[in-house]
Amino acid sequence: VQLQASGGGLVQAGGSLRLSCAASGIIFSANVMGWSRQAPGKQREMVARISSAGATMYSDSVRGRFTIARDNAQNMVYLQMNSLNPEDTAVYYCETPKGSRWNNVHRGQGTQVTVSS
Repeated sequence: VQLQASGGGLVQAGGSLRLSCAASGIIFSANVMGWSRQAPGKQREMVARISSAGATMYSDSVRGRFTIARDNAQNMVYLQMNSLNPEDTAVYYCETPKGSRWNNVHRGQGTQVTVSS
């Protein structure tokens, strides 16, 4: 399983970024996909998830600002991030559970998002 995240970078507060994740080695259309993030010295945080049918869920900290989407034809999952603030600075990871639970996941290498104030 490979989950290749891209699209991170440096952005000013209030700006936007769009993260992409290319997935391979899984039956993508059948898998729940998600994004998590980890800031230095902090625990990993679930950001957003999307079911195979397109149902979404978000953490309270990003709801209303971030949007997760998927393209099953291209085996891609996206995270549109708007109204970014410095608290969003973290490494963002694309994930999918190995089984039916999120306590054991396939996770890509991550992409750094840095928001300057």
